[in-house]
Amino acid sequence: MTNDLATAPLPGRAPGTRPRRAGAAPLSALALGAFAVGTTEVVIAGLLPEVATDFGVSLPTAGLLVSGYAVGMVVGAPLLTVLGARLPRKHLLLWLVGLFTAAGLLSALAPGYEVLLVGRVLSALAGGAYVGTAAVVAAGLVAPERKASAIATVFMGLSLANVLGVPGGTALGQALGWRAAFWGVTAIGAVLLAAIAALLPPIPRGRGTGFRQELAAFRNGRVWLALATTALGWAPYLTVITYITPMLTEVTGFDDRTVPLMLVLIGIGMVVGTPLAGRFADRALLPTLYGALAGITAVSAFLILAVQSKPAAIIGFLLFGLVGAAVIPPLQTRVLEAARGADNLASAANVSAFNIGNAGGPLLAGAALSAGWGYTSLLWIAAALGASGLALALTTTALHRRAR
Repeated sequence: MTNDLATAPLPGRAPGTRPRRAGAAPLSALALGAFAVGTTEVVIAGLLPEVATDFGVSLPTAGLLVSGYAVGMVVGAPLLTVLGARLPRKHLLLWLVGLFTAAGLLSALAPGYEVLLVGRVLSALAGGAYVGTAAVVAAGLVAPERKASAIATVFMGLSLANVLGVPGGTALGQALGWRAAFWGVTAIGAVLLAAIAALLPPIPRGRGTGFRQELAAFRNGRVWLALATTALGWAPYLTVITYITPMLTEVTGFDDRTVPLMLVLIGIGMVVGTPLAGRFADRALLPTLYGALAGITAVSAFLILAVQSKPAAIIGFLLFGLVGAAVIPPLQTRVLEAARGADNLASAANVSAFNIGNAGGPLLAGAALSAGWGYTSLLWIAAALGASGLALALTTTALHRRAR
């Protein structure tokens, strides 16, 4: 199947103009923003017990700080993308980073659980819109045949967040208190503001396609099926990561101090999986998509047994990071392909879809724990979600071919 993205005009460019090859600096600046967003989103997972104790709430209630962030990204990505549609993209990114940094400061100073939840949601509103906009900008800076790789570069920031930001923030929070992690995030936001201002070239808002025209693309059922595949395909990752600390300590028998090292291991797998998936998706989108979804399903199932053994758990979580990251580039590219001409809104909507998975997975996991099912039940849920995403992807392709 030919990748239709190769024939679509690049976001932010007039039809008929040739794209220039983007240097490493602009893409690196965009990836740094994804690093900040990814760190903020997941770092709380390793600190949930400390937050729950500090504010006197249950662990499932503290887990809402993860799913609440995801819900904020679901709303924020399309909402702020629409509100900022008239702004040049560089200006939009700077405003979003400013809001993100202020929200991180509010989280660090939160006097109670409710204020921390508000800070998390505000961070998510800005972060969701940032990631969607950054993906479109990155795709517009390169030749059409390199779009998936450019998107993978942005999302590499999320992978590096799992290698450096999340374990580093977790270790910092465990050593100096959970608030220290948010002070670190605030500092990253300040650095990001300077990086975007200095490294990203001026980028005009998209021309030739208005918001109403982009919205019309969502009449295509393929777009909604692709978004649903994103939600299901990504949900297994946060289903497991949200409660990885008690899983590793209560089931596998690791010490608390080992958790940051395991998060580093998962992040290493993500750093390997993200660029590989981007390159494969540029060459063969659908096989890469099917393989990644099958991989997250199989590894989740493998962990049901592997989590009982420390050596097997180490191997299992390394693979989990690799296949977890591998689903991102093909899912993002698939949505942009289905919604040709609606790059801005489609990318924002796909960020929302990713975070519907982020919210839904932990909510299902929290319900399972509240019902007394135990931590290994989360791996069953993750495997079922991954299998559902794969089934939907295959069904969507079959329906599209039949329609053609």
